[in-house]
Amino acid sequence: MLGFNHAFRGLFQMIRTERNFKIQLIVFFIVIGLGFILEISSFDWLIVLLISAMVLTLETINSAIEKTCDLITKEDNNQIKRIKDISAGAVLLVSIFAIVIGIIIFYPYLFSM
Repeated sequence: MLGFNHAFRGLFQMIRTERNFKIQLIVFFIVIGLGFILEISSFDWLIVLLISAMVLTLETINSAIEKTCDLITKEDNNQIKRIKDISAGAVLLVSIFAIVIGIIIFYPYLFSM
């Protein structure tokens, strides 16, 4: 049970301190609300939840990488900058795919009404 305490503490810290995570959570709740309103299929729910989990998880990993890099040095360091940029790029990449997948899923529901 102790492991769960650490995990939940980490999630609450993400919610309290990470601006991008807060934005992604807000978008997640909007998407969930839209899914309920439009009564999307079970398969579409699976895809929406999976891609949402990917975005939120990758943002969490990105934050952990950034904080680890900050422990190594706060000074300008090209290698640290590259690591942070690559990590942020991974979040951007999954976010772009999430938007495309969201459009593919929600478009037919929105425009068949």
